[in-house]
Amino acid sequence: MGLRASHERLLSLPQIDVQRKIVVLGFRGVGKSALIARFVDDNFLDMYEPTIEYTFRTTLLRKQVRFTCDILDTSAQDEYSTLSRQASVGVHGYILVYSAVSRTSFENVKHIHDKLLRVIGGQTIPMILVATKCDLDDFREVSIDEGKQVAKAWGYPFVPCSAKQNWNVEEVFIRLLHEVEADSGLLAEDDDEPNCAIL
Repeated sequence: MGLRASHERLLSLPQIDVQRKIVVLGFRGVGKSALIARFVDDNFLDMYEPTIEYTFRTTLLRKQVRFTCDILDTSAQDEYSTLSRQASVGVHGYILVYSAVSRTSFENVKHIHDKLLRVIGGQTIPMILVATKCDLDDFREVSIDEGKQVAKAWGYPFVPCSAKQNWNVEEVFIRLLHEVEADSGLLAEDDDEPNCAIL
């Protein structure tokens, strides 16, 4: 497992430093690595390369809180695969990913979700459902409404996005952080607060 650190620029002194571990799960080829790389490095990975397991680290500043996020890019999951210890211990939030152009990945993310619930047992760990490749309307196999319905049934937020077009990518991670910090109050909703700064 590797660790990639983003270049950090000094903006302003935050009041609180928080470290969070986020795990991204999904079927092969759904664009997990592309989603993470776009968020961390503002870089789009156009070629698919199977991932073993890799941790990206980035720091972002929001509401005077400095979040250091370790984002684990996992190997492709299906109904028969098992979660590694790294992907199941000490995790603050999960991003469950499917591709809008793959019905198979959409059905598979349901199996991943069921398996994840069995692994974490009685723990309550925030999750969100994410649809990638939403710019490819001509090839779409799963509608936005279908994604919304599943997320609603699970009780999670739903975020459609496109790593290629850099659409809603930041929203994916900020939305999960809001779920993670729902009880801490660190990211209480405030319309006057500016967007986060990725350091």
